[in-house]
Amino acid sequence: MTSARPYIPRPGERAPVSPRFKQTRAARLRVWWREIDHVLLALVLALMALGSIAVAAASPASARRLGAGGKLDDLYFLWAHLRWQFVGVCAMLGISMVPRDKARRAGILLGAAMLVFLMLVPVIGSEVNGAKRWISLGMRFQPSEFLKPAYAILMAWILSWKLRDSTLPVIAISGSLMALVALLLMAQPDLGDAILFVGAWLVVAMLAGMPMQRIMMAGGAGVGALVLAYMFYDNARHRIDSFLGGGTAFDQVDLASRTLLAGGWTGTGLWLGQRKMQLPEAHTDYIFSVIGEEFGLLVCALVVLLYLAIVLKVIIRLVEEENLFTVLACSGLAALFGGQAFINVLVNLQLFPSKGMTLPLVSYGGSSTIAQCLTVGLLLALTRRNPFLSREGLGLAGALERRGKLR
Repeated sequence: MTSARPYIPRPGERAPVSPRFKQTRAARLRVWWREIDHVLLALVLALMALGSIAVAAASPASARRLGAGGKLDDLYFLWAHLRWQFVGVCAMLGISMVPRDKARRAGILLGAAMLVFLMLVPVIGSEVNGAKRWISLGMRFQPSEFLKPAYAILMAWILSWKLRDSTLPVIAISGSLMALVALLLMAQPDLGDAILFVGAWLVVAMLAGMPMQRIMMAGGAGVGALVLAYMFYDNARHRIDSFLGGGTAFDQVDLASRTLLAGGWTGTGLWLGQRKMQLPEAHTDYIFSVIGEEFGLLVCALVVLLYLAIVLKVIIRLVEEENLFTVLACSGLAALFGGQAFINVLVNLQLFPSKGMTLPLVSYGGSSTIAQCLTVGLLLALTRRNPFLSREGLGLAGALERRGKLR
């Protein structure tokens, strides 16, 4: 008995694809679930659940303050926040299913689009609370928020060019892009986000192998830029003077600090806080203080631990990663996510000058919620890994050693 001869396609003819090799949607979902970082996803969802409870606590204060005459229901911001969270979770899960190459392309395209919109903000942007940061095109959005996840992808993409051509001045190119973004943000004015973007670039450049001499030069340039900003940039000078001069009972940061400590270790209980009623932006910038008053300092510590756990989980995931672009992109995304949370918490603790920066995935907001969900979605997409495949490289250390230092 002779066995059947294998099919050999003729020139120009494609071989038929066996139906058993066609992956169904259910099979793709099973592959996605097997490769995704379950712990990271669980931590993010837990943080978002805490955020919903926090917005529920802050919503009455903001609704009564912003809806004079009872125009807004006490839970108006909670219902709006839940809708934004639903959209954000859908976006997060959707982007997490995208292959790594497509995620990189999507980030680059999003970054290019947001850079254009950021340049248009001074021309067609709308002003809120003295800052021109929003653009209205059918719906209002903040380009700088959506630039954050794309910014990390762009920087990692540029710095990884060195692997293809060692003569390219990737540090100078990425530094020039960082400087452009910082100048556009300061024009809004938005000094806090400018500092956040500069810090994220420094983290990624250091991981990419920027020599210590250049790191020290960059640090010196940063200090010099802050001095110049204090001398010639009114927004920076006013915030720094207010911070160094000490607050009064009517300062936002002082109100936030008093509210944070008013609940003690265990808090007053949901909707029983009174100091939050005096807070401006209780549902956004100062929601951490509302958590302190109504749920106590122990829950505040839990929120901080969740942020630390998310950043640490990303770092642990990258230890065995061989792809330089993935290492740089995920490090930048984690730096932006954790850095924003760190700044917001320090402002509420009266340890950092006042800055209109939300607490990621906790504060109310449309642009911020969806942008942070995109950040997490990109992290989940870039760190997907088949657990059944053995890794032959040396992980993060090997990847950084092989690529050589960027000089």
